[in-house]
Amino acid sequence: MFQPAPRRLELARLVRPLIAPTTYARGFHLFTGLLLGVAVAMVYPGLDGSGGTEISHGIALLLTPIPILTAFGLVAEARRFEGFQARLLLRPGDESDIAVTRSQTWPDRWRTALWLVLRVNLGWLGLMPAGNAILLAGAMIVSPTTREGVTFNGLTFGSGAANWWLVPLGLALIVAAIYYVAGAGVVLTKLGKRLLGPSASERLVALERRTEQLLEHNRLARELHDSIGHALSVTVLQAGAARQLLATDPGFAEKALDAIEETGRRALEDLERMLLLLRDSPEPAAPRPGLAEFDSLVESTRGAGARVEFKIVGALDAVPPVISREGYRILQESLTNVLRHAGPVMINVTIGVDAHDVELTVTNSVPTPDDERRLTGSGSGSGLRGIRERAALLGGEATAGAHDGHWRVHVRLPLRWTS
Repeated sequence: MFQPAPRRLELARLVRPLIAPTTYARGFHLFTGLLLGVAVAMVYPGLDGSGGTEISHGIALLLTPIPILTAFGLVAEARRFEGFQARLLLRPGDESDIAVTRSQTWPDRWRTALWLVLRVNLGWLGLMPAGNAILLAGAMIVSPTTREGVTFNGLTFGSGAANWWLVPLGLALIVAAIYYVAGAGVVLTKLGKRLLGPSASERLVALERRTEQLLEHNRLARELHDSIGHALSVTVLQAGAARQLLATDPGFAEKALDAIEETGRRALEDLERMLLLLRDSPEPAAPRPGLAEFDSLVESTRGAGARVEFKIVGALDAVPPVISREGYRILQESLTNVLRHAGPVMINVTIGVDAHDVELTVTNSVPTPDDERRLTGSGSGSGLRGIRERAALLGGEATAGAHDGHWRVHVRLPLRWTS
């Protein structure tokens, strides 16, 4: 079967180094390294171009810059300067493998010094042969069009149409020179990743920072789930009740609409606060509610048609702010689960505070066996999982399940970890 696509892919892969902007960006980086080596060699020990062979001058260009390049590489800021150039020219669009920070340790400084030496030497070894090959190719291409031919580096190329073969040979030599520069650029890029890449300590710091960001995003996701989930559950129940009783009990319908409005306003405030945190906005975010604001949570749940009885044992003022805020979200999610899975049933809430722990208990009746099966099956959902995660992060524990013919969520949060 004829399959032109793989052949086209192979051809594209073969041609890519000739047309890719990265090839020429890396070639320019090699050129700057070559110029740096020449400039340093002219300063110390000085190259006057007299005496010696071309090979000896080439070796001098490779070796004489090493002391000054090493001294410059040991300067802490050299790593930032070299890293910026390498990112811009060697890996445009992919900046994760090259650091742009000062050298923090002596190994970083020595790696930067080695990078400078290799960069200069690779610039010499990569561009000088390619440059000579391109000049030679130019002489070969032009020679057939002249009357007396062209001489380059002791080589003489004849003139006239009989030497037409010099033109394709010269073009092939140019293509080979470009491939050679592309290969040198690849080698330079690999060296840059190895010598200018983040050190082990920098990778650890970056990993810790990334872990903190993920944990913060996970916490905000739980906040959004609990807050908006509760608001939507209350709103759906209120809207359904208002629709059913709009004709027979307009007063109740009006109260339900007021409750929907108030619940929606609180949900928007929570959403705005979390968006400010996600955007790292300089504006201060509104404070998160705590157990002291539990009354508003009870009222919104009652507005959804549920009967809520709650009891507070102990002083809520003794609860640290972080535990108070997480406890509020745990109760909010527990009430949301009841409304979502059991509907407007009887709910008992107990908040107990002593010298060691905060205990939160939410118990609700299960009207029918079907609802009980639904509740039992919801234990693997994101709601109860979020409650367990919140409790675990605070060093506590959470349980949920059937208890004396009711569904109960019990959470214990220790106070000792904040001391």
